[in-house]
Amino acid sequence: MRILLDESLPRKLTFELRGHEVQTVQGRGWAGLKNGVLLREASQEFQVLLTGDRNLEVQQNLAILPIAVIVIVAVNNRIETLRPLIPDVLKALETIRPGQLVRIGA
Repeated sequence: MRILLDESLPRKLTFELRGHEVQTVQGRGWAGLKNGVLLREASQEFQVLLTGDRNLEVQQNLAILPIAVIVIVAVNNRIETLRPLIPDVLKALETIRPGQLVRIGA
């Protein structure tokens, strides 16, 4: 699956998502884009946006976009904190559909 890792999450997370094609917002030159613009750009090339932005769901109408969103909810965004949530992320990737939002974590 083609996954875009949002700038709210550490880049090291890309190594935890083996078996998927993962790129970062920073690597694409999209750092600092507003969420709506980012989602429109990402939906052109990616199937899933992986983010730590808990407000994305209220700020954007995800149902009309051809991209799915996984929000990781954790006490902080350090790789050590996020690593235990990766199995749940990988499981969600098996069934997630465009326009769907899945929350992983607390």
